[in-house]
Amino acid sequence: MANKQTSVSFTWADARWLFLKLCVTLFLVTVVWVITYRWIDPPVTLHMLSKRSEPSPKNQKIEEIQYKFVELEDMSVQLPLAVIAAEDQLFLTHNGFDFNAIKQAFQRNMSSKKTVGGSTISQQVAKNVFLWHGRSYIRKAVEMYFTFLIEVLWGKERIMEVYLNIAEMGDHVFGVHAASRKYFKCEPQQVGRQQAALLAAVLPNPIRYSVAKPSGYTLRRRRNIARNMSRLGGSEYVQKWLN
Repeated sequence: MANKQTSVSFTWADARWLFLKLCVTLFLVTVVWVITYRWIDPPVTLHMLSKRSEPSPKNQKIEEIQYKFVELEDMSVQLPLAVIAAEDQLFLTHNGFDFNAIKQAFQRNMSSKKTVGGSTISQQVAKNVFLWHGRSYIRKAVEMYFTFLIEVLWGKERIMEVYLNIAEMGDHVFGVHAASRKYFKCEPQQVGRQQAALLAAVLPNPIRYSVAKPSGYTLRRRRNIARNMSRLGGSEYVQKWLN
């Protein structure tokens, strides 16, 4: 008796169903991941892990990452005010994206060799917590997806809290706890207006710009940030938002 041969055919319908299942699975995984970090503080970020294996550019030695998560209520109100004034003055009103800033950054990058960013604080949190650093369109698209999720599932207070804890503020120094202890010898709730403005002044490039030894550019940027903090309404601007 001849052996019966069974043929397995893989149709486009099967491929579409498999793709749909994959998309649903990825969606559920990312939603659970984001919801988890809504209540549980990130123990580490991918950027911290990459920095942990890199030597310090200043002394060519591998240093320990300085990082400790603190709640927003345990920080000086000057800290969220300073980063809003420096990085994203529309933070409280946008839905995660400042499309005018993105458009302006794109136009400048097309005509200049010096790359500038148009990311909001929300986008920076999405990138630093959930993604790798890079400049591909795929990474940017995934960043926008995670930005949408944290805006919906976290809210502004949690986004700001995470940002102030995971932002790089010096060589192997992450977050306001490590920065305030290292540079000002105080706790985050004791940071003053000028100190907060100085921390915010180095955020574009915390390796190139130093809090400990600020350049003339950094000091001018600090003055501009402090001026913008006043224009926004000072500490009352943040206190009303938090309350």
